[in-house]
Amino acid sequence: MGWDSEVWIGARRTALDEPAYFIADIAANHDGELARARELIWRAKEAGADCAKFQHFLAGKIVSGPGFDELGAQVAHQSGWKKSVVEVYDQYHTRRDWTDALVETCREAGIDYMTTPYDAEALDSQLPHVPAIKIGSGDITFDPLVSRAAASGKPLLLATGAADLADVEHAVGQVLAHTRQLVLMQCNTNYSGAEENFRSVNLRVLQSFAQRWPDMVLGFSDHTPGHAAVLGAVTLGARVIEKHFTDDNAREGPDHGFAMNPRTWREMVQAVRQLEAALGDGVKRVEANEGETVVVQRRALRLRAPLPTGHRLAPEDLEALRPCPPDAVDPRRLDAVVGRTLKAAKAAGDALRWTDLA
Repeated sequence: MGWDSEVWIGARRTALDEPAYFIADIAANHDGELARARELIWRAKEAGADCAKFQHFLAGKIVSGPGFDELGAQVAHQSGWKKSVVEVYDQYHTRRDWTDALVETCREAGIDYMTTPYDAEALDSQLPHVPAIKIGSGDITFDPLVSRAAASGKPLLLATGAADLADVEHAVGQVLAHTRQLVLMQCNTNYSGAEENFRSVNLRVLQSFAQRWPDMVLGFSDHTPGHAAVLGAVTLGARVIEKHFTDDNAREGPDHGFAMNPRTWREMVQAVRQLEAALGDGVKRVEANEGETVVVQRRALRLRAPLPTGHRLAPEDLEALRPCPPDAVDPRRLDAVVGRTLKAAKAAGDALRWTDLA
């Protein structure tokens, strides 16, 4: 099975010739409170997001307590957590009995509702409510969930953080066995928010994806500070952008520190919209707003001195000076006018026009 060059997420068409679609990943930033989750939906919409996304997992179905105990000290971004991995996952998961309230709030706010499910039950319970399914980077090797999601009939967004090309090719194969509606997302899964992570975000992978799967819809799930990487990703073809979203980066919790807030989110969307306008269509032309500068910045052939009717033009009669009216002879045509005669007398400084020549 091939893949589509456009993916419909609800009423939104995502494709290379469309504006970027922004997903605000609220994830754990509701801090276990439904009221906060609903408020963040509204804040995300006001900041310019197209989608408010959550994550549905249960601690016992995503992490192993003994497994993390065996690792010893908590590692990676979890090293700063004050509770065990199991306790944090249990505290910050999106409660499944919130679904109706979250869906209704998204409807009222006019924003898409989406989630990343981490088990089959979560997937099945969310399918009636979402326009697409996101598979997180950590599950790129979890074939049962990837295949089940791909077979659901909903478009699939596949994150590829902490994976090599062989992992991506395998997962893409699992998806394309069931659906052509795939958004392939470059991602780096270091959540520290450190500046040094820019060296590892590797945006040119988007170009590699475009070469490997021509015309596939691409996306970018980002955890770097600010929006510089997002601008680069859009330039390189990403049309689905996901970043974590909070209302306060100072709050305690696993995702607040590296998330965007309403102010920085609005700045990101504005910057991307400016970039999209600036990218254009690739056709080199005199643009509509350059009509006057063509005249005032280009040079025309002009007479150095007054010349009478019938004068045969020589190179020393002419000089190239601004401006260049639309009907004037430009300097590239000097050889074509030398030796021709004037139909009428012209003053010093006059632009030479084709209609002046016999």
